Formats: sequence, structure tokens, C-alpha cells
Amino acid sequence: MDKQEILHKFSKHITLENYSGQTIKNYLSALKLFLEYIQNLHIKEVTDKDIKDYLYYCKSEKKYSYSSMKLVIAAISYLYKKVFNKPVPDALNVKFRKPSTLPTVLSPKEISKILSVTTNLKHKTILLLIYSAGLRLSELLNLRIGDIDSESMKIHVKQGKGKKDRYVMLSENVLKMLREYYKVYKPKEFIIEGQKGGKYSPKSVQSIFNASLKKTGIKKKATVHTLRHSFATHLLDDGTDIRYIQELLGHKRLASTQIYNHVSSYSTNKIKSPADNLIIK
Repeated sequence: MDKQEILHKFSKHITLENYSGQTIKNYLSALKLFLEYIQNLHIKEVTDKDIKDYLYYCKSEKKYSYSSMKLVIAAISYLYKKVFNKPVPDALNVKFRKPSTLPTVLSPKEISKILSVTTNLKHKTILLLIYSAGLRLSELLNLRIGDIDSESMKIHVKQGKGKKDRYVMLSENVLKMLREYYKVYKPKEFIIEGQKGGKYSPKSVQSIFNASLKKTGIKKKATVHTLRHSFATHLLDDGTDIRYIQELLGHKRLASTQIYNHVSSYSTNKIKSPADNLIIK
């Protein structure tokens, strides 16, 4: 099979198994790079050594992150198991040590600052919607007009990560802004649409956030996803039970949500430092 035939079969198989559009896109991208690497070396039959060499190349030369390496292994494993109907090569049995990193979180004052400097109504609506409901970028872009329930004050997030539906709260401030936004932009299908209709560009949202962050002078290394991290952390700071936060975020495992315990000031602010007991002259 040539590269195009492999990619076509892979795409067909993973689509039939009902993987999300974003996952399919990510897997195909990772697989395409692997096949190009093999092709460039003129390898006719891929061995375990070839796969190990490729993984080493991704890590040492391409500087892939933990999540990128996991994606590469998942894509190649799927290829062997589901497309080739062969055992997964031993070279792919790699257990990566997960880096112990904490998410960047913006304070409520910093969030307010970002929204204040965002003067364009559409741009402000985008950023407020993401923060107010802890949405992933893809979830925001997939929101349709009918997903906003102003009667029950809920937002229906459909087919989020892992093809799961969930409901999140609809903020009064968001509803007010959405009504103003609707009068001006008159979206037809999606809440946030491009100039010619259809889905809005994810790159445009990133650009909006980056421009607003720059205007504020905030030096933290933040991205659009930081708004979601901040949403979860601020709920925890306010004393919200972590299991409720897990449901709102759409996390499958509680362990994914518990990372916010490490960045929340809820517990640390209640603990008195032993330095406070010192008498310093």
C-alpha cells in the first residue's frame, strides 16, 4: 500500500468507529508525518528499530511534548491494530513519565481586565462565553443557537471531548451580552460565525485572545484554554465541590479535575504559615 492508500483506509476506519472530527484530524496528521519519515528513508518493511528511531527523532529533534508523543504512539498503534490487522509493535510499548506541570490561571481581576480591553462586541462575547462556562475552544465553535436555553439558564454542550454531551450554566451577564450580540450580528446557525457564515476560525479566537492579553500587559503565558483553567480554579476558590466542577468541565476522570487543587487558593489561604507565629524584631 502506498501512503495515500494507507491514509484513506485509516481515515475510513476511524470515521466508522465514530471518533470525533478533531481526533481524526490529529491522528491523520501524526500518521502522515510518520509515513513521510519512512518514505524518505526508503524503508520497504518497517521494523521495531525503525519505529524506535522515529520516536527518538520526534522527541530529540522535533522536541515533541508529552501529549504529542502519546498522540504519535496512539496513531501508529491504531494503524497496526485496526488497519493492518497486525499486533502492535513492541517498540510502541513506551511508558512516558508525565511531566508534573500546573496550568496557568488568570485571576478574576485579570479576566476582567482582558474583557475590558476587548472593545469589539463579537470578540468580547467569544472570550466571556469561554470563561463563563469553562468551554473548550472546539465546544465554543460548535455551539448552535438552539443550544442556549434562556428559560433554564443552561448551555447544552453537544458532543464535547469523548463524544459526550453535558449542560453548563448560562451566566446572566452572558445572556445579556448574547442578546446584544444577536441584534448586531444576526447569526443563522452557529452562535459564533465567520463573516460569510459557517464556523468561526479557531486561529481567529487565539488571535483575539492574544491581542487582548497583550493590551493588558499581563505577562503570564496564557492561551484561550487558560480561560477554562481559570473558570475551574475560580469555582474551586469559591468552595464549589470538585465533583460538580468535574461534571461542568466534562472530565471523564476525577483525577483530571483534581489538578486544580494545586492552583486554587481556597485551601492555601486558610492555612497559616508558621512564619506568622514568629516574633521578629
